[in-house]
Amino acid sequence: MLVFWHQRLTMLATPKTGTTAIEAALESLAHLAIQRPPQLKHANLRKYHRFIGPWLESAAGAPFDVIATIREPLDWLGSWYRYRQREDIGDAAKSTAGISFDQFVRDYCSDAPPAYAAVGAQSQFLAPKNEKGLTRLFRYERIEDLIQFLEDRLNCEILLPRLNVSPVMELGLDPATEKLLRKVAAMEFELYDTVASQG
Repeated sequence: MLVFWHQRLTMLATPKTGTTAIEAALESLAHLAIQRPPQLKHANLRKYHRFIGPWLESAAGAPFDVIATIREPLDWLGSWYRYRQREDIGDAAKSTAGISFDQFVRDYCSDAPPAYAAVGAQSQFLAPKNEKGLTRLFRYERIEDLIQFLEDRLNCEILLPRLNVSPVMELGLDPATEKLLRKVAAMEFELYDTVASQG
């Protein structure tokens, strides 16, 4: 999470949407950069509006714009799956080594996902608190829109490094698995499609 005090702007760090690279590029310009632990770095919108936002706005005497990114749901799950293929994952229960992507998605759709498939949901991360939501939501697939917005708002040029990139691999899904995902995660696809249709 990055906070730009003078610009009255907060950027939330939606997991697996390229925020690590953006934070690396902009940390020196931010007045507050929360990069660890993950529980604070990835504070969701509700927690922001409950704890951090009121504190900032009280100190500044003005409201802050809040922005975030969202990724196409299947691609987002693919990024989680690839990320958890790494040998240095740390917690073996969260490793997807030896598990197919199809199985990973099926487990994600289950009522009680195992640790390696318990990755949450973007719609929950971005869910508003009462009437307080986001000022703007950007698509990961059009990261250039976010960069343009930030360059205009911060009055600087932004060059993104490649960080936290998951390994490239083929991710195939059985049609029945994709159908299941689109049913279980309907809210994810609906939110993403809404952002895509609004440009």
